Amino acid sequence: MVNVTVNGMAVQVPEGTTILNAAKAAGVEIPHLCYLKDLNEIGACRVCCVEIEGERNLVPSCNNPVFEGMAIRTNTDRVRRTRRINVELILSQHDCHCATCLRSGNCHLQSVANDLGILENPYPFDLVTGARAQWPRDFPLYRDTNKCIKCMRCIQVCDKVQGVHVWDLSGTGSRTRVDVSGNRRIKESDCALCGQCITHCPTGALRERNDTQRAFDAIADPDKITVVQIAPAVRTAWGENLDLTPEQASVHRMVAALRRLGFDYVFDTSFSADLTIMEEGTEFLHRYQAGQTRDLPMFTSCCPGWVRYLKSHYPQWTDRLSTAKSPQQMFGAVAKNYFAQKLGVSPDRLYCVSIMPCIAKKQECDLLTMKTEAGQDVDLVLTTRELVRMIRAEHLHPETLPEEAFDSPLGTFTGAGVIFGVTGGVMEAALRSAYYLVNGKNPKPEAFTAVRGTPYVQGWTEAEFDLGGGAMVRTAVVNGLGNTHRLLEALAAGKVHYDFVEVMACPGGCAGGGGQPQNRDDEERAAQRGQRLYALDKCSTLRFSHENPEIQTLYRDALGEPGSERAEAWLHTDHHGWEMPQSPL
Repeated sequence: MVNVTVNGMAVQVPEGTTILNAAKAAGVEIPHLCYLKDLNEIGACRVCCVEIEGERNLVPSCNNPVFEGMAIRTNTDRVRRTRRINVELILSQHDCHCATCLRSGNCHLQSVANDLGILENPYPFDLVTGARAQWPRDFPLYRDTNKCIKCMRCIQVCDKVQGVHVWDLSGTGSRTRVDVSGNRRIKESDCALCGQCITHCPTGALRERNDTQRAFDAIADPDKITVVQIAPAVRTAWGENLDLTPEQASVHRMVAALRRLGFDYVFDTSFSADLTIMEEGTEFLHRYQAGQTRDLPMFTSCCPGWVRYLKSHYPQWTDRLSTAKSPQQMFGAVAKNYFAQKLGVSPDRLYCVSIMPCIAKKQECDLLTMKTEAGQDVDLVLTTRELVRMIRAEHLHPETLPEEAFDSPLGTFTGAGVIFGVTGGVMEAALRSAYYLVNGKNPKPEAFTAVRGTPYVQGWTEAEFDLGGGAMVRTAVVNGLGNTHRLLEALAAGKVHYDFVEVMACPGGCAGGGGQPQNRDDEERAAQRGQRLYALDKCSTLRFSHENPEIQTLYRDALGEPGSERAEAWLHTDHHGWEMPQSPL
């Protein structure tokens, strides 16, 4: 242990502790902008500088460890003046129109500037203009160059966690800026649209394409019947930026809020997650029993960020993807082909909206391969953040709303469908039903918990299960594209072999998705959100997808059986039907 003083207060911390964390242990918060624990500890912004007794220069606290007897001062006049100058210089190259920024009130830079009492800036503004400031507004990911503070968080998370290397520095000196790597344009890049750069950005420089007005327009159109679905992971996070407790932010209050917004019908994507299990699980058993997984596994296909990554980096393995559409797309297809018939209306009157923890879903729904004879499966995708903005725009207070049930049919779901939102959940749900399909009886619901993954840990989870009838299935679960790259390289080298592999592009799965809330405390919430989904599964009355009564009714009334001709037409897709830019690496 090391003994130090922070503003005269004695504190004892483990050896190797940074000044920033030593101060926090003493109850002193040091402001910072670029710092992210274990990811971006480069001292680039110099906002966290402190004074050390005996040192001539100020020292960044984020990447300097303490030493025995260190005397740290975080609030001297010199520190305050230097910190203020550094922030003023950052603001001189920042678009300070906070009223039109979606991060206003939830912005690291705004908070630091307000705390320093900066009411005017003595430095002239130097903003980027012309072609360098332009960005395609139709792309699901949007970047505002003039809101970037060059903290390099986006570069670090894309390089170190995701391994996609989309972002890099360009220019020199004061003209240095963050841009797409390799002198490419974003549409020419192999961006997976995982959105991790957005959730780790401290300002409004990165965000999703704003589609809230399209949603309001659809709601206001008297000729449209708006049908909205909620992804499982959204329920764990939608209340965070509304300052709601987990108890207040129940999924049934979200249903009530969506009805107050004007949506005609509200459903849970967990229903179509159960449907995905029936199709994907059946497809896997057919491939396994036919010996098609002896050399290479079947990969899950419900994560569009992962599918984009595979098609850019390992296009030769596109056939290894399950042909099953994602739950989002399956729901849209069923809504327009089945629910519209139940309502007695033409499918083109239905306008299907998805609330997703993901920005890659915005691209997925626009693919030409994601449609049936009834039209485009899903018309519009909103992120969790966009839902929160719509709730605020209508001045709703969800905590005051009574809980309301989902609509029916297509409203019943199981615990297996709910855990789709967490890494390992798809695999666990699939194995539960695969066991039933092989043996004609249910396993214990907790029989496959060994596949549950862990966010922000290098590597992947592997397990082997006896599904009965001599079916020994080797499985792997991986989250985060950096880990995915390592797994795929191991498969290519023949170092490992699996029959079935679940991949989620985001650390922690959808719970840590790129469309989830941005928080100023820099805490990674994927793990705790995932635990909430597992808790919901554990207390569910139904825990097996094949026991969902409305899934059974759907097959009886419309689809016949999993893998039938109609199921193939509605619920499966051709992954070769669209192209991705190839990885330059």
